Amino acid sequence: MDRLTALAAERDRAKTGTQEYLDAMPTERLSFRPAPEARSFAEQFLHVAATQYNFAAAATGQASPLPTAGPDPVVDEGVKGDKDALRRFVLDSYDFAIAGVRALATRGAPAVLDEEVEFFGMRIPRAPLLAKAREHHAHHRGQAAM
Repeated sequence: MDRLTALAAERDRAKTGTQEYLDAMPTERLSFRPAPEARSFAEQFLHVAATQYNFAAAATGQASPLPTAGPDPVVDEGVKGDKDALRRFVLDSYDFAIAGVRALATRGAPAVLDEEVEFFGMRIPRAPLLAKAREHHAHHRGQAAM
């Protein structure tokens, strides 16, 4: 299996695990937070998704579908309390990342993974940036396990 196929498969596996978390949580518990200063269950996954769009856009060169103006999805109360909207927004972020990684294959794989891209004022190769996205996902999904 080549590196890009493996990266896409990892994102797909992460999506499946996240979908299981989202499906298991009852709608009335989406606002659960383990401590007053912690993100709620819904906020954890909204943060994962919004950040995943940022990571994937930078790593793959796709334009992020997130609006440049308007409410931040992490604080959008409508999405936080609507399980279907939350699920759609979060799972769509995985689809965006998966499609972007697959599209890299048309751009000279695997060398394209070593190209440096801009991410929050830093230059970083695509492969480590995608690894950071996976790490970020795992960190916050782990927090939601509570």
